[in-house]
Amino acid sequence: MKMLRFGLAAAIALLPPAAFAAEKKANSIDELAKMYDVTSCKGCHAEIFAEWEKSFHATSLIGSPRTMATIASTIKDGLLKEYTHSGAKEVNDLTVEHMMICAKCHLPQLKNATDAVAREIAQAAIDGAAGDENARSQLAKVGINCLICHNQKALIHRWTDGEIDPTAVYGSKDGDHPDGTFTKIKKSETLPESIMCGQCHGLGPNFDLAEPTQCATLYGSYLHAYVPSGGSETCQDCHMKKDGHGHFMPGYRDPSVAKSAVTVEVDARGYYFLPKAGDSVPTAVVTVKMTSNAGHRIPDG
Repeated sequence: MKMLRFGLAAAIALLPPAAFAAEKKANSIDELAKMYDVTSCKGCHAEIFAEWEKSFHATSLIGSPRTMATIASTIKDGLLKEYTHSGAKEVNDLTVEHMMICAKCHLPQLKNATDAVAREIAQAAIDGAAGDENARSQLAKVGINCLICHNQKALIHRWTDGEIDPTAVYGSKDGDHPDGTFTKIKKSETLPESIMCGQCHGLGPNFDLAEPTQCATLYGSYLHAYVPSGGSETCQDCHMKKDGHGHFMPGYRDPSVAKSAVTVEVDARGYYFLPKAGDSVPTAVVTVKMTSNAGHRIPDG
């Protein structure tokens, strides 16, 4: 994994929780985007940056054609309809805690923002799903970027690996990092493993939430079906290394690769005859066998 480079604002965002509590939290989508700005990565890692920019991860609140619409329906038909329990009758009642039902995976950095940002995102998702391009543009300013994977989520087993170092970029080795803010590279055992992706593309219901949701199920399917059946490839093997997709990391919904990544082959032969008077109506018995070569169920969500 190559080194990554970030700006000062991003480093502030990655201070430990106790330290960050004293810092000013983002009050708008624009402030949150600036806090997690990764454009400086492009200087050293132009190819990786270009791959990521085109990915669903880069615009994780918009994602595939159904992502933004699902977030909007979660707000309108879930949070706001269940106001007697959620405490939110309208968008202006929503908080960061409410929005983490989606943002836990789609925008984990929302925890470094105020409730005003949660409401701005909620309204933009509703308006964007209704066709408002300005709202869509606002949501496109934030997403899953270098900072999320190569710092915030780079370690899972904190007792073994320690807490995340806010001054380190995590990758495949230890060393120095030529940046005034992130001064070192640290090796992460998590990054090349499927459990890295499983943090968001997970096991199913998020039972840690006040209202558990059944959303991402890929990692559960991978663990409980693919691996026991003898599968050995990781998420990274299929979505990054094969076909040289790199940090584009396409999924089956991605229109640029869908035709080659997910195919259905049908081979059928039918016979027809005209029955004589008194003959019984012919009955067709069809046996269908479908084999998936993916390492998990399709579709997800």
